[in-house]
Amino acid sequence: QYKQLTWLIFALYLSYLGSNTGRFANATLVRLSEFLSAGYKKGVRPVKDWRDSTMVAIDLMVYSILNVDEKNQVLTTYVWYRQQWIDEFLVWNPEDFDDVKKISMPTANVWVPDIVINEFVDVGKSPDIPYVYVTSDGLVQNYKPIQVVTACSLNIYNFPFDIQNCSLTFQSWLHTINDINITLMRSPEEVKVDKSVFMNQGEWELLHVLSKYKCFSVDNDDYYAEMKFHVVIRRRPLFYTVNLLLPSIFLMVMDIVGFYLPPDSGERVSFKITLLLGYSVFLIIVSDTLPATAIGTPLIGVYFVVCMALLVISLTETVLIVRLVHKQDLQSHVPQWVKNLVLEKATVLLCIRNKKFCSLLNRESDLPDMERGLGMGMPVRDSTPPVMDNILHEVSSIRQFLEKREASREIAKEWLQVGYVLDVLLFRVYLLAMLAYSITLGALWSVWQYA
Repeated sequence: QYKQLTWLIFALYLSYLGSNTGRFANATLVRLSEFLSAGYKKGVRPVKDWRDSTMVAIDLMVYSILNVDEKNQVLTTYVWYRQQWIDEFLVWNPEDFDDVKKISMPTANVWVPDIVINEFVDVGKSPDIPYVYVTSDGLVQNYKPIQVVTACSLNIYNFPFDIQNCSLTFQSWLHTINDINITLMRSPEEVKVDKSVFMNQGEWELLHVLSKYKCFSVDNDDYYAEMKFHVVIRRRPLFYTVNLLLPSIFLMVMDIVGFYLPPDSGERVSFKITLLLGYSVFLIIVSDTLPATAIGTPLIGVYFVVCMALLVISLTETVLIVRLVHKQDLQSHVPQWVKNLVLEKATVLLCIRNKKFCSLLNRESDLPDMERGLGMGMPVRDSTPPVMDNILHEVSSIRQFLEKREASREIAKEWLQVGYVLDVLLFRVYLLAMLAYSITLGALWSVWQYA
């Protein structure tokens, strides 16, 4: 009798709807919508037994990486978010409504769980999806795209070969696990490898999306459920390699080539000063490209600073060598210990065997005895005529000038030999330091890129 009474009331209700809806009298979806909305309380959790928790199944698919703001530590992504749950008050018999098994309803008319993303820092420009799907067994499907602006701890030390791991934590802001629990719509393996909707043409490459369920308590009294998605992305370094690393490498190679200019010429100094100025302009240009944070500096920034320091060291070495090889008559001879250390031991250590150094000239003159006597102030016979005496005086002055010039040349040749050896030594030390530095950075970046 109770069932008959229920069906009778239902038939009267349908008759009432049919008589009052006019042109919608035969619209099945209208009748079904009116049936589901009658007496529905969207402010009440849709369970008949309050002790039963509402299980909300969620899913996440990354569509695009819109922006990575290293300075403000903010990640902007565009995701497809899906959630579904059972509403025990939105159930019907499809046979009573022309076998309709699914209907779309306004989101504002049904109960929706208060699941939010904890890392939200700004409201993105997401399209408004005002409808949800409801199936005959009470399954509510809420699918929508979201532009997510979240806080993320971005590590830029490995730039431009960096990998970022940003989390999106979905959690009911108010309800405990006794009221709302969270689970995955798909398996964690499927979520991890799914890249079907990701746009793979931007600066960032999606590696995988890891998911982890956690139940936590703030005050050891009420427990909350959360589902955390770790979005792991990797930067594509080709643009930065071409525009940052290669120009710097070319300038450093030219600095090495500059060592092949003769050290006793002034062209090497001007050449290296030009390189240093060019590198300074290069750093000014790329300063806006490098990411900057208040807590760290990328390794590539340290690399540029070290390259600038190497150029300064190279210029300093060139200035010292040029100053050394230009020691002229105002300087003394090379000390003997410097000759032994540089011209003998250093040449053997550096394997400089084929280098043709200028031989040290004999300081003794090969002039005839008569001219030597004149030059040394030997007395002349009193019977020398005045004209001859003047000629001998002029010859003596010329000889003294030539001896001084020859002594100056000897000193210059000695210091030039020392300068050449020291130039080779410092060049090889500089080259070894640069190679070690380049190999270290190359190994680190290769490990980061192919890890």
